[in-house]
Amino acid sequence: MKFSVFQVSRKGGREKNEDRMGYCYTRESGLFVLADGMGGHPEGEVAAQLALQTIAALYQKEARPIIQSTTEFLSRAVLAAHHQIFRYATEKGMLDTPRTTLVAAILQGTGATWVHCGDSRLYVVRDGELLTRTRDHSYLEQQSAAGVKSSDINRNILFTCLGSPTKPIFDITGPVILHQGDKLLLCSDGLWGSLSDDEIVRQLASKSVSDAVPDLVENALRAGGERSDNVTVLAMEWETPDAFESTRGVSTDGIMDGVFASTIQAGGLDSMADDLDEASIERSIAEINEAIRRSAVKKG
Repeated sequence: MKFSVFQVSRKGGREKNEDRMGYCYTRESGLFVLADGMGGHPEGEVAAQLALQTIAALYQKEARPIIQSTTEFLSRAVLAAHHQIFRYATEKGMLDTPRTTLVAAILQGTGATWVHCGDSRLYVVRDGELLTRTRDHSYLEQQSAAGVKSSDINRNILFTCLGSPTKPIFDITGPVILHQGDKLLLCSDGLWGSLSDDEIVRQLASKSVSDAVPDLVENALRAGGERSDNVTVLAMEWETPDAFESTRGVSTDGIMDGVFASTIQAGGLDSMADDLDEASIERSIAEINEAIRRSAVKKG
């Protein structure tokens, strides 16, 4: 497996950067993850980091050297990340939970499978054109998909995320067979909120990922101005042997069985791999809801 990869995260005009990103790989599989901690709730950066750590820990445990079922793994991984955020909030006695969006992709064999929750996006560009992108879990995107045009809906209003008191809604796509030179881009809303899809695709199609990603991030920051959101982008190009040496390429051909490489701090593998059943997740949600209810009663 060969791919070129490049990632950048910038704080923009915010007080802190609540985005997180990273990738992991074995000899025959690769995981790419990006999370955008949500403002308006406490410790968004913690939620984003927990999501990455949880998914990376599970990937390290199960990629031997491939994930047997990428769709089933991604479904469990999203729920596990959601559960870990609740566990963190419960242990700290928080009345409001940290929250984050998430997009993650697994590449192995000749295909890619991805999951997203919220409005962090994944774009696939093939032969200079947009092949597909994820559809945000927002009311604005929902209305747009239904053919309803409205300027009254705030694009930042989501109907799901990780860490909310309700079980997250997420969509899984794939596996999609990859072609030579296909480019996948994962990004936070700081990018697509400032740049059009056409601009993102044009830049990604015309340059290597190592050139396109920094330019896209700079353009988004410039367009966002002093109040620019955090802008985070992780992009890869599939199987590019001709340009391999000059584009920060990664080859997994020489990796031995059982070896795992990661740019994500995986955290405590054993604790994060525990309690993945839905009953445990529902119990965590019930605990948070009860804490919020008690707080409301006291204030009333």
